[in-house]
Amino acid sequence: MTQLHFVAIGGTMRAYSSTERALRKALAIAEERGARTTLLAGADIDFPSYAPENPDRPDAARRYVDILRSADAVIIGSPGYHGAISGFVKNALDYVEDMSRDERCYFDGLPVGCVATAAGWQAAVATLQQLRVITHALRGWPTPLGIAINTIGGEGDPIENAPIPDQLGMMVDQLFSFCRRPAL
Repeated sequence: MTQLHFVAIGGTMRAYSSTERALRKALAIAEERGARTTLLAGADIDFPSYAPENPDRPDAARRYVDILRSADAVIIGSPGYHGAISGFVKNALDYVEDMSRDERCYFDGLPVGCVATAAGWQAAVATLQQLRVITHALRGWPTPLGIAINTIGGEGDPIENAPIPDQLGMMVDQLFSFCRRPAL
């Protein structure tokens, strides 16, 4: 079997945001388990607003779509802004439309892990729910375990403290499990 390629998308324009750190942690776990990984965050997904009627794409957007085409599994992470995914992450996901005519349309048949971070449980859970709905719309298979992270109210770093690393590990294991299932 060839080495699996896990691609994580998300974060904010602020380097090492909570969301980006959660994605980095998930990818580190995937690497420990043998995957090749790519993180697409911050400047990697800072594209002009998606315009389907305009076929001209910046080089970064073409690179992004090409990387997604090589993915065996995807992890999407978004901060919760007022109980919803960020416009920044939504715009990056809108560029997946450029894969609509591919042999594998969008994320068809791909396992997708979803991670939401927010300053409170309500926004984190609402954002996670939206990520799962968007994954379905893109024909992906959300992992049974999605991760909602409340970034305030606890002691220490919520990304590094229990139970988040264990939950991220379980989600990554579910991605591997799905990738290794025989095709129907």
